[in-house]
Order: sequence, then structure tokens, then C-alpha cells
Amino acid sequence: MSFPDLPMRRLGMAAAAIMAVAVAGTAAAQSMVVRSTGPSASKYPTGTKLKSTDKVTLVNGDKVVLIQAGKTRTLSGPGTFGATGTVQVSQSMGTTVTRMIAKSPTMRSRGGATRGDNIVATDTRAPNLWYLDYREGGTFCVADPATLLLWRPTMDTEELLTIEQAGKIEKVALVNGANFRKWPTDVMPVQYGVEYRLSGAGLPTPVRVRFAQVDSVPDTVEGSVDMLVAKGCSPQLNRLVDAMSESETAGG
Repeated sequence: MSFPDLPMRRLGMAAAAIMAVAVAGTAAAQSMVVRSTGPSASKYPTGTKLKSTDKVTLVNGDKVVLIQAGKTRTLSGPGTFGATGTVQVSQSMGTTVTRMIAKSPTMRSRGGATRGDNIVATDTRAPNLWYLDYREGGTFCVADPATLLLWRPTMDTEELLTIEQAGKIEKVALVNGANFRKWPTDVMPVQYGVEYRLSGAGLPTPVRVRFAQVDSVPDTVEGSVDMLVAKGCSPQLNRLVDAMSESETAGG
């Protein structure tokens, strides 16, 4: 290479660097649909990725929740909206969301606010993605089979949960004072892609659950959403979106 070629080479490297920054900026500006209801739901299904220049056109009865940079925006029809918008301070990810995506959730056996001699439950949904709320059927992403926990919203009763799989039956006791119990992996191992039937323990009808394997647990909201959408783990996705939407309204 001759000496006069160096300025051109440097110019080419600078142009490439500028292009890389531009591409990264475009990727960062993408939004994803994490919930879509109403007449236009099929037009904007969950998992749809939108560029910053895209428009979202909604009619009466439509509601679309977008996620971008770890925050949510809720769009309600009718109207036409940009895929990206100004995120208010109140939309920052709250402590509820941080707790929701934690890899090692904190367990507690007695919680809630006290009113006289009564315990008032403070959680109406499982506070972490990796708790199996046995009221929710469908596909459930498992972070670690060895530490999988069953969860219920109340803890003031003793109940018996029946788990069935391929003709095998196991009963799990949920004791007074605890709203979680370890999945009985010693006698009912976690298997992926097979159906488990759960009944009893306050369930009005049996619930069917299938487990999906998670190779690596995401440590960000965006990573969690991408993984849950890809695996089809809708109950956990809905749980996360609910927590984020509350943070959007109430702040951290």
C-alpha cells in the first residue's frame, strides 16, 4: 500500500464507524408490541417490532402496549401514533419490575399488611417471573427446574394441589402461612414439552401447563420480553407487562 492511500483508508474507516453508530441507533429506537387488544389486534400482534418511523393506527376499542428501552407506552384508539414517543419520568421501571425479573427472587412465608388480627395479602399476582402461579395455564418458561416454585396469592389456608402427568399423580400440600411451595422434582421431574394437569387447591377447574426450557436467564426487561415472546410463555409475559404498565402509571 502506498503512503498516499492512508488518508482514504482513514476516511473509509470513519465512514464505517458512523454507519455502525447509525445502525445501532436505529436498532435501539425499535419498539415491540407486548400486548394488543381490540379490532386491530391482528394487525399489531404481540412480538411485532416497529421502527422509529412507523405509525400505529388504531380504531375505537383498540389498546396497544409498546416497550422501548425498558419502558412501556400504552396507546388507545382511535388515533394514529408514532412508534416511539417521549417517555415521562413516571414511566421509568419501578421496583416492582426490578423484583419481577430478578434471577433469584426473595421468598417469604408470611407477608402483607396487617389490619387488626387479619393478614391482608398485598400480591394479587406472582411477584417474580420464575414463580409458577398454578392458576395460569399455558406454556411456562423454567429458569431452573431444581428451584421451581409453585405460588398462590393467599397464604391463610391449607390446600392440597394435585399434579398429574402421564398417569402419575402427586399431591403437594400448601400450608397455612406460606404462599409458595417447591415443585416436587424428586417424584415429578420437570420435563419440557409435556402436559401437566393441576387441580384442587382452590382451582375451579383443572389447569394444564407445559414447560419450556430457558438456556440463559435474561437480566434486562427487553431480553425477558424477547425470550418470553419467542418461547410462547404468555402468562409470564402478561405478568411482566402488567407490572410495567403499573410502573408507567404510578412510577417506581
